[in-house]
Formats: sequence, structure tokens, C-alpha cells
Amino acid sequence: MEDIKVRIIEDDAQQRIDKFLTKMLKQYSRTQIQNLIQDNHVKVNGKTIKASYKLEENDEVEIHFPEPENTDILPENIPLNIVYEDSDVIVVNKPTGMIVHPSIGIYTGTLVNALLFHCHDLSGINGVNRPGIVHRIDKDTSGLLMVAKNDLAHQSLSEQLQEHSVIRRYYALVHGLIPHEFGRIEAPIGRDQNDRQKMTCTDKNAKTAITNFKVIERFKDMTLVECRLETGRTHQIRVHMQYIGYPVYGDPQYGLKRDDTTYGQFLHAKILGFVHPRTHEDMYFDSKLPDFFKEKLEELRLEMK
Repeated sequence: MEDIKVRIIEDDAQQRIDKFLTKMLKQYSRTQIQNLIQDNHVKVNGKTIKASYKLEENDEVEIHFPEPENTDILPENIPLNIVYEDSDVIVVNKPTGMIVHPSIGIYTGTLVNALLFHCHDLSGINGVNRPGIVHRIDKDTSGLLMVAKNDLAHQSLSEQLQEHSVIRRYYALVHGLIPHEFGRIEAPIGRDQNDRQKMTCTDKNAKTAITNFKVIERFKDMTLVECRLETGRTHQIRVHMQYIGYPVYGDPQYGLKRDDTTYGQFLHAKILGFVHPRTHEDMYFDSKLPDFFKEKLEELRLEMK
């Protein structure tokens, strides 16, 4: 997880810092937060503090999330849907609900744990905690990911991502009827100052973000779109579609509260294309939508009859 900086507003003043951070970082327990503070990973105005510290208005809180220890990351016999594999790369179709790599407090059940069981020749460029991981998709997003088996492959694939030459197309079911056939969203994305767990379209501490979309199918009050990424910002499609008024169905952070989130968000990394790092062959993969996604589309089609 990226390091976080937050400035304390008047409403949050006089709270204990461990209580404040537990409320802000909902995925972590109070004990985990207190351990972060005890290990000097939390600073206020540049200084280490105790868990009992009471916040004051305009305090600047900085939270550093250390990488988990290598000894905590063990191979696990978790089934993988491998679309393609050779001596350099693996292309995996990740299911909804699976986290890509371990982070503080999360050491099991990730794609990395499964990959370590499947093979032992993964690249080490991203360190011992993210072997082979070139890029990520959200926990609740399903679809295609490329994994590097060696450093040569990792460097090549990373360069292609930086040059925006990797083909990444997602299918998203969104609320509302989009009237036009195509669209281009160019709005910088940065962390939401009011909710540090979210990203938002903003000019403050933001990075350029570009999403292209086209309409695939319209329903009664929803639209199926294909989104093509030119950049790879955190939560990019989810933030951009909410920004233009068409949030992703089932999105727990940016969607509508009434959504059924039993299966996760209806966002799937469907198409992935890149140049093979060794053979220089054009590689292109197209994955099927998850069953729950297909069933929802059929339900919406029946409503139209």
C-alpha cells in the first residue's frame, strides 16, 4: 500500500491517533495500527508519537506501510486459471476477490502465494514480496494479468507499460444509459483528501489519467462498456466512470449503496496484449466474463423483452 499523508481537520482533533487511524484505515485492526505506531511507521509533524497521542487541528500525519517479511510469504496450493505460460511469462485470469500480492496484515491467499506454489522461477525486480508482479488489478476486479518469470521479461514488460503500448481493455457494467457511442475521459487522479481510502479526480497531488470507452450494449437503466486504459492509475476506471456519472455496478467504494456486492464489482480485465520480451511476437489474449457477470447480463436482457 502507498504511504499516506493526511492533515487533521477540526472535526478530528482531540482524538487518539490510534482510534483515528483505525476508523480511517478500515481494513486494519486497532492492534495492527498500534503496532505500526510502536514500530515508528507513523509520524505527526515529522516526529514519532505514542498510540495515546491526541491529535490537534492542522497536524500532518504520515503513515508508512512497510513490506511484509519474506518469511511470511509462503507457497499455497491455490488453483490458478493460467491462460498462457512459457519460460518467460505467465498470463493469469484472476478471479474476483483475490488480492494480487501480500501487504501488511495480509500474507495468505494472494496471487503471489499461488504463483510461488505453481513455479519457482519468478522475477525479483519488485523484491521478495512481489515476485513476478508487473502490474496489478484490484481485489474485486477479475481478469487478465501478466507475470514475469525472469528479470529480462520483467524489465521488457515494465517498459511496455511505461510506454503505454500494452493493450488493456476492460468490460464494465455501469449505472445509467450512456447516450454516445464513444468517449474519452482525461481527468487527473489523486487521493481523496476527505477519505484517504479513495481516489478522486482532482488537481491536487494528482497524476494524469486517461480512459477511453465505447458502448457495447445498453439495457433498461445500465450500459455495458469497454474501457481502454492509456494510463494505469489506482482505481482509474472506477473513479473515471463515477466522475462522469456512470459508476460501476457493485463497486463497494465508488458505486451506489443499493448495489448487490455479493460477487464484487462488475469490472473485468478482458483483453491483454503485449510484445513477448524474448521472441518479440505480438501476444493477444481475450478472456471470458465471470459466470456472475454473464448471468447479470442475461437478466438485464430479459428485462428488455
